[in-house]
Formats: sequence, structure tokens, C-alpha cells
Amino acid sequence: MKVVAITGERKCALVEKSDPKAADDFCVVKIHSAPMCTEYKAYKDGIRTDRLGHEAAGEVVETAQPGRVKPGDRVVVMPHYPCGKCSLCLAGEYIHCRSHVDPLPICGCEAGTSTYAEYCLKTDWLLLPIPAGVDYDHAAMACCGLGPTFGAMQSIGVSSFDTVLIAGLGPVGLGGVINGCFRGARVVGVDVNPFRRDLAAKLGAAVTLDADGNALQAVMEATGGTGVDKAIDCSGVPQAQRLMVDALRRRGSCAFVGEGSDLTIRISEDMIRKGITLHGQWHWNLAHAPLMMKMIKETADKLDMLITHTFPMDRAGDALELQLTGECGKVVLHPWD
Repeated sequence: MKVVAITGERKCALVEKSDPKAADDFCVVKIHSAPMCTEYKAYKDGIRTDRLGHEAAGEVVETAQPGRVKPGDRVVVMPHYPCGKCSLCLAGEYIHCRSHVDPLPICGCEAGTSTYAEYCLKTDWLLLPIPAGVDYDHAAMACCGLGPTFGAMQSIGVSSFDTVLIAGLGPVGLGGVINGCFRGARVVGVDVNPFRRDLAAKLGAAVTLDADGNALQAVMEATGGTGVDKAIDCSGVPQAQRLMVDALRRRGSCAFVGEGSDLTIRISEDMIRKGITLHGQWHWNLAHAPLMMKMIKETADKLDMLITHTFPMDRAGDALELQLTGECGKVVLHPWD
């Protein structure tokens, strides 16, 4: 099979690997949609690797034993390789599993853990059925396109009563705009990038603000001086995270989704006197898969806007270069185009 590899600083190529083989509860999935996430950082830095990508949707083509899926099933390939046995996995919080499994020695394969590839290996319980009428690109947004902010909004209870701030309008933050609007919340988006602010407005954000301006004052003005009810940081930038904490109303709740450097939290002024609640959110609980699929099915028009570009896999370099510009929403590779 063909797999994308980073071969040097801002260089990549397709390399040949042996096709993976199913074993135990690991299935082979033919990848039809491979959303791109933060792999562009390794591309920019020239970190040589052929293990790229952690989200996909495709078709099961091989199983080793009867299980939850069968050849021909259309599935979302969820990220990571958790054990499936610990208390976190059993509770649906597999993303926090500390006992990951390497499928390559189990299946006797040299490759199969990348999604920038024609095929991948995944345990059957991490292959979510795609409902009829949902295409592969839309279904694949259940991973990082919609997933982190979906999980965050479940945790902090975003509803139609809320004004929610999304700090950072990259692909994950733009997915947060879709999540918030679907729940009926009033969404305020903040970013330095005009392209992404414009896209957030098209996706339904009621207010979009330039992070380089006096964003805190603008947020307070937009909320009558009270502050937002809920907030989610998708930037990983301390200044944006500080804005999120400062823009919260008293007794508000926020979630940290974007990974980055350190942020100073003032225990008295922020936590005790203001009474806010802080959540760390990586992904979403598998028990909520029916809700995720319902939202995907009902927001197809917005997902078409979120996915701004698709590329055949042999143009992965062009796709990575585009991501470096920031002039895009979610970018998707199609291995078989």
C-alpha cells in the first residue's frame, strides 16, 4: 500500500509498505477519507516519519474473527490504540487509556497505524458505524473536526441558554462553532486570522472578534458587561486561554482543548472569588456516538463549509503547505483519488 512519509523539512513523498493483515480483533480498513490535523508541524520541522494521521473513515475489508464489524461495513476510524480493558476504556473514556497496544507485532505487519495511507488497522470496538446517507468526509469529522469541542460542550453543558466563547478558530475551533450553533447557543469566536473569522461567521457565529484587538472589552460589551456563560479554548495560546478565563461570567465554566504552553491561574481571583469551573478536554465519550452521528447527519451543509479543501494523497505536500498558510478550514486527503 501507499503511505505518506515526511522525508525532510517541508518535504514528503509516497512510500510503499506491505498491506496490513487482520488478526485477533484488529480489522483492516480501506481509508476513503483522512482528515488532516497537526501533522503539518512535523512537516514544517522536517521530523522524518511515515506514521502520520490519526483520524479516518472508510470501509472494513478484512476481519480475523466474528466481531462488531464485518467486511463491507462503512465506519469511522477513531484515534489511538487503547487497551479496551481498563476502567477508562470500559467507561467510554478510551482516549485517556494508559495501556496502549501496538497492533503491528500482533498482526505481523510493518505498517497500519497511519491514516495518511490506503489501509489501516483498528480494533473493532473503535470502528463506529456510519449511518446511511452520511458520506465518508462528513463521518470522519467525528474525530478531530467535531470531536474535541463536542466532548467539551458535553462536559460543560452548553445549551440554548448560553453564550459560548470559542477562542481559536482553526479547524477544531470551527468545529466548535458548528457544535455550539447546533445546541442553540450564541457563539462568539475569536481569532487573529480574518479567513477563519469569516468562515466562523458563515458557520453561524453571532460575533467574531480579532484576537489582536481589545477582545476582552469587545466580549464584555457583547454580553452586557456580564461575560460569557461558557468558553472553550482551541488555540493552546496562553493569551487566548487568559482571555477565556477573564471573559467568563461568575460561576461560568470553560474547557481547555488546545494544547500549548503554560497558563497561570490565580487561585483566589479566578477560582475562589469568581467561582469558575475549569475542564481539561481531549476528546469525547464513546457512549455519545449516537448523538454525534445525529449531529453530523443534521449539519451536512455546515460540514461542507468546514471542509474547505480535499486533495488526493499524492498531493499531500500541497495540502500540508496549505495548512501552513492558515487559509483553510478542515483539509481532507482521499487516498484512492
